[in-house]
Amino acid sequence: MKELPKTAKAVVIGGGIVGCSTAYHLAKLGWTDTVLLERKKLTSGTTFHAAGLVGQLRSNANITELLGYSVDLYNRLEEETGLGTGWKMNGGLRLACNEARWEEVKRQATTAQSFGLEMQLLSPSEARDLWPLMTVEDVIGAAFLPTDGQANPSDITQALAKGARMAGASIFEDTAVQDIRVEDGKIKGVQTDRGFIECEIVICCAGQWTREFAWRFGVNVPLVPVQHQYIITEAIDGVPRDLPTLRDPDRLTYYKEEVGGLVMGGYEPNPILWALDGIPPDFHYSLLPSDFEHFEPMMKQALGRVPALERAGIKELVNGPESFTPDGNFILGEAPELKNFFVGAGFNAFGIASGGGAGMVLAEWVAKGEPPYDLWAADIRRFGRPHFDTDWIRKRTVEAYGKHYTMAWPLEEHKSGRPYRTSPLYKRLQDAGACFGEKLGWERPNWFADLSSGEVPEDIYSFSRPNWFNAVAREHKAVREAAVLIDQTSFAKFALQGPDAEAALSWIAANDVAKPAGSLTYTQMLNDRGGIECDLTVARIAADDYYIVTGTGFATHDFDWIRRNIPDGMKVTLKDITETMSVQSLMGPEARKILERVTSDDVSNDAFPFGTFKSIKIAGCAVRALRITYVGELGWELHMPVENAAAVYDALMTAGKDLGLVNAGYRAIESCRLEKGYRAWGADIGPDHTPLEAGLGWAAKLKADIDFKGRAALEKQKQTGVKKMFSCFTVEDPDIMLFGRETIYRNGQRVGWLSSGGYGHTIAKSIGYGYIRNAAGVDAEFVRGGDYELDVALTRVPCQVHLGPLYDPKMLRIKI
Repeated sequence: MKELPKTAKAVVIGGGIVGCSTAYHLAKLGWTDTVLLERKKLTSGTTFHAAGLVGQLRSNANITELLGYSVDLYNRLEEETGLGTGWKMNGGLRLACNEARWEEVKRQATTAQSFGLEMQLLSPSEARDLWPLMTVEDVIGAAFLPTDGQANPSDITQALAKGARMAGASIFEDTAVQDIRVEDGKIKGVQTDRGFIECEIVICCAGQWTREFAWRFGVNVPLVPVQHQYIITEAIDGVPRDLPTLRDPDRLTYYKEEVGGLVMGGYEPNPILWALDGIPPDFHYSLLPSDFEHFEPMMKQALGRVPALERAGIKELVNGPESFTPDGNFILGEAPELKNFFVGAGFNAFGIASGGGAGMVLAEWVAKGEPPYDLWAADIRRFGRPHFDTDWIRKRTVEAYGKHYTMAWPLEEHKSGRPYRTSPLYKRLQDAGACFGEKLGWERPNWFADLSSGEVPEDIYSFSRPNWFNAVAREHKAVREAAVLIDQTSFAKFALQGPDAEAALSWIAANDVAKPAGSLTYTQMLNDRGGIECDLTVARIAADDYYIVTGTGFATHDFDWIRRNIPDGMKVTLKDITETMSVQSLMGPEARKILERVTSDDVSNDAFPFGTFKSIKIAGCAVRALRITYVGELGWELHMPVENAAAVYDALMTAGKDLGLVNAGYRAIESCRLEKGYRAWGADIGPDHTPLEAGLGWAAKLKADIDFKGRAALEKQKQTGVKKMFSCFTVEDPDIMLFGRETIYRNGQRVGWLSSGGYGHTIAKSIGYGYIRNAAGVDAEFVRGGDYELDVALTRVPCQVHLGPLYDPKMLRIKI
């Protein structure tokens, strides 16, 4: 047996498709002293029993690009390595059997078009021509992606392994990793059953074993093994070798050709978790006992679509555990808990489709310190407190698995594991008719039903106007004409303290935070390419004390970004104080009058201007009042210890009753922010967008002689100009709903897609935001000089373009 090396630049743990792909790509990047360790044999974990379908379209552009890279790689891998991969670009069909699904498919086709992916819509008969074994009596239409395909999971993994060796990486089977040596928070090496390898970087691609293994080193990887079954038939007459893959989501099933027969599986609504007490030690090249009773409903659904299955011989009912995650997306990136510990796991039964691209981006992340593009949808830092709770993860993952093929409704909320985290106002808001949503475990009011008129606080989802439309309109009107109180306790809140706090934050923040105590600064934090990594608010409490507020879902990500970018040697501490502070946002033109009734402090504009904060007293309670807005009206965020939240809320609601003060939720915030043109991180802005492209250059201290992370990239871009520009679009027809990913056309040419969309109740129009792209450069004149259309579910809709806010509280009208 080949001797293990004593040192390595990086060690990859796990010899499935993702581990082998990562080693392959690291070696291609010149990291030839990469070592991959597999405890048994390559593919022997879960890769060997994967179904092998390769689809590309997702709702996120960069995840779609990642999957497209997999296809490009698989197209050339056999020629490069000389090993067969079983890869066939035979296309993929997706059926629609009701009007709602057909609307979803048409919107998916628009998304594909936005992302540059070919997707054809077919009639039932055209779909049957491609897939002659199926019945189509109930089919309304189908989508066909000609570049989708299928692969043999074991063969393609072996080809990646050979390619890795050819590029210089070393692979060792039958080598179990027993431990990782960590000293003072730094990785020093890995201990195997064959010896110790000194290294500083570990990439854990251990599939369903990843959570338990990573947990030993303080790293949280929320995934759960779930039983997943499919049948393999004997050869069936009429099954051609180039048969496309088929997904029949209304019947929860999928199909692919296999040696003249079919593979058929599905995603049942009642999945069975596996290994609740841990994975057996010798589990490799292992399957679980076939559960014919549990699979029977899937089989009945399939027989209705493919009658030939009734006469087909069944070779095997495969039951293999797969790693699933609480949100259905896979997990990539450097763990926030341990430097240089990277994860690639939780692939939700599409590891073969993801494998090539996931290995590429992980390798880039390791070698260059950041991924090649924004991967927030898959970033390990999207998780937080509830994801440490195994029971919660299991409940949510069961729901996510069961939704794999159900309708993907706009703004759909999960129901499982709730409530988990609640604010002190939860019961009061519930009694007031709140319909709650959930973010990172927090219950947050989305909208309020009028209980007196019989409204029920329950979401009914739709691609047209949803049932909460009128309720949100009421709250929106109150924001604009009276006042609202919004529970935003779920905001993530950090304290940055120490003698070097100003110096550290001045380096990390793009805007100027070196201001006097009492100042409030809206700022981005940038990567070295000038991309926006964080978008948040900073209040200066004292010379050595800053209070940082960011979005609920970004708690782990933003804390990690700030902590990692504090310059070495600086005396500063960062602490997450989210749980200790409640937040109530008082917004609207009557907000000052209401505040004056509950505090003796001077809250006049002269004494309390925009962009400042004060410590005031409300109902005898100390409150940190931040004068800032995300709805475009006069208002304050009121931050207070959680124990004071109820008293402050009651005082405000009593004081504002005759002034029209009402409760409001997050969907009213969204409607108002769209009218005002405020950006949303994770949709409108992110690591792939600079402040100059996003129209936020005013929030970067480029005129000051202060260096900051990302400044050099912005200076260069300012000289060369931008190639995309953030713009607003409105459509005249109020019944057309925009949700994001609709294609933007300028003078008949595709120039981008919407990053977010919604409805503005003051202007009574649908609103969308997105980037207009042009390789030769974009400026305001270019934007204004075009005629625009939006593709909505494959229908071209004329629209108007805007470069400023649509709503001005002083004008109370749309601004063109």
